[in-house]
Amino acid sequence: MTLSARTAEQDRYQGASDTAIRHHYDLGNEFYELWLDPSRTYSCALWEGPDDDLFSAQQRKLNYMATGAGATGAGRVLDIGCGWGSMLRHLVEVQKVRQVVGLTLSPAQVESIQTWADDRYDVRVQNWADHGDGRYDAIVSMGAFEHFAQHGMNREQRLAAYRTFFKRCHDWLPPGGRLALQTNIAGRARAVDRRTVQEMLFIIERIFPESVMPPLSEIIQGAEREFDVVTVRNDPDHYARTCQTWYDTLSARREQARTVVGDEVVDDYLQYLAACVRQFERRNLGLARIIFERV
Repeated sequence: MTLSARTAEQDRYQGASDTAIRHHYDLGNEFYELWLDPSRTYSCALWEGPDDDLFSAQQRKLNYMATGAGATGAGRVLDIGCGWGSMLRHLVEVQKVRQVVGLTLSPAQVESIQTWADDRYDVRVQNWADHGDGRYDAIVSMGAFEHFAQHGMNREQRLAAYRTFFKRCHDWLPPGGRLALQTNIAGRARAVDRRTVQEMLFIIERIFPESVMPPLSEIIQGAEREFDVVTVRNDPDHYARTCQTWYDTLSARREQARTVVGDEVVDDYLQYLAACVRQFERRNLGLARIIFERV
């Protein structure tokens, strides 16, 4: 798995390039169908109790984020990093939003959504930095913020990238409009062992190239000129359980997955999911769900 050199055009976005995103998400819709829940929601679920199942936990998360954004009954809502469209569908079918716009850098995801979407859905292969399409009543973004800066940037460079994103969201929303953001974050500051360093480098180099786990402080600082913080929750245990469920499902369907993407990809993903379980359990990674309100 190698990536081509970044171009100057890609570099101006400051975050992960189209090539890096497709490296991960365009492995094939069939592969992800094997181990994600039926809604194909590829972000941390919101669990309740030991008997909860993944699909229910994902639907609960979608509802939490959508209602937090104030999207219920809205006219137009933007989903930045829409994946395979589970939030878009939830917004239309459950929250009764009249029109949704979804942005992704993965053509495979757009192709999948177009098999079931109607004219209420406007889904684009487009970087948020290139999106200038009018106003929205609410914005949601789950599992995309990690790609808005690059591994290797210093703090000031990352903050500049995050401030650019929040400024754009501010401009798209009316006063009092809300942004619901879910993202992995860097965990507690402490000495880490060799295995942790190796696992984090593996995730950065093999699974999510050109991406970075932001400290929570940088997210808040990046947004402070444009948004008030309404609520924050950190749910590393929820993501450890989500990744463990994904790991168990992919492991059980290992041979079927090998016929779809090959041995190397399957082995890499099992290693990545197992590493994530450990790192969320150890609090070296966190999962932030933040509701922002435009000032």
